[in-house]
Amino acid sequence: MKKRKRIPYGKHFIDNSDIKYVGSVLRSSNLTQGSKVKEFENKIAKYTGAKFAVAVSSCSAGLHLAMVAANVKNKKVITSPISFVSTANAILHAGGIPKFEDIDTDTINLNLKNLNSKIKNMKNLKAIIPVHFSGLACDMSFLDQKLIKKKNIYIVEDAAHALGARYADGEKVGCCKYSDMTVFSFHPVKLIAAGEGGVITTNNKILYEKLLALRTHGIVQNLKLNLPNNSKKKKTPPWYYEMQDLGFHYRITDIQCGLAISQLKKINSFLSKRKEIANYYDTKFTDFENLRPFQNLKKRKFSANHLYVLEIDFNKIKRNKEDIVNALRKKHIYTQVHYIPIYKHPFYKKNFKFKNLKNTEYYYKNCLSIPIFYSLSNNEQKYVINTLKDLIK
Repeated sequence: MKKRKRIPYGKHFIDNSDIKYVGSVLRSSNLTQGSKVKEFENKIAKYTGAKFAVAVSSCSAGLHLAMVAANVKNKKVITSPISFVSTANAILHAGGIPKFEDIDTDTINLNLKNLNSKIKNMKNLKAIIPVHFSGLACDMSFLDQKLIKKKNIYIVEDAAHALGARYADGEKVGCCKYSDMTVFSFHPVKLIAAGEGGVITTNNKILYEKLLALRTHGIVQNLKLNLPNNSKKKKTPPWYYEMQDLGFHYRITDIQCGLAISQLKKINSFLSKRKEIANYYDTKFTDFENLRPFQNLKKRKFSANHLYVLEIDFNKIKRNKEDIVNALRKKHIYTQVHYIPIYKHPFYKKNFKFKNLKNTEYYYKNCLSIPIFYSLSNNEQKYVINTLKDLIK
């Protein structure tokens, strides 16, 4: 009997056109700091509708730079506890103070409608990081923009899951209509793979120039010279550069950008296939006892469908999550939990006194992410569905 192959929860897709394109970059003069970085930035800016884009080594690096640019040191930053740890870590790395607010169980996103009162009353608040969980955009229109401007608060969207997603009004995530900066990921399990990589989009030229400098050690090559008697000089010497700020080595390579440029050509196909799989799962799981899609189907209309998360009533089926996960692995189906609430991690428990949040705790107790990716076949989808239904009765 033929052994069934492993089905992961997520997987990248590479074809010959990607290999050919990356090969051309490898044969070029520049493997890093070349033209492909700027080309990729321009393509992302055009795709999202933002004025500017800054490509970086990872989404984590992008979030860190965004927090530094927002000057959150010794200030509070509100974010979601249901995210990868890098969201909150970025706040800490920039010297900020993370403040977790509860999620909405319909979307698994921050409840922005209820956040306005917190924004109004919270002292020392400098930024908010809404996380577009699983590719479903937060309803950013709920944020009181007048209040945010009055209090000089930065909005930085964590769109690691959400390239290609749209808001409820149809605008693309990343256009920065509702925010100062938006940060994307190009990790292999994301919609577009670059190996590793991230991009920050913004419509603010001052932020854009600051992000560019911070990405490369705080170094720039412009007219702010500090050389003796420089005021009389009209040009910078060809060899000259200067460090104007304490920055980082967060550059991305031309090799990675080459792969991302090639992948970007397939983005509509990637989005369509994920939506097709999500819709198929919806039809099979929606009315099943003790198991259903976690996010509200109507609100998922414009989702990028990075993840497909089920709500399973483990109490009713009298089996715990670990038992189900291990049983699925024996059947070669690899699921995942997105995520352990950030405040539950040992580092955060040791250094902070965060309270458990009701909806967050409920979600973590009952969630399970099942396979969804471009090359997931129809037979594999049916196998995942039938195996789950056999286990959860």
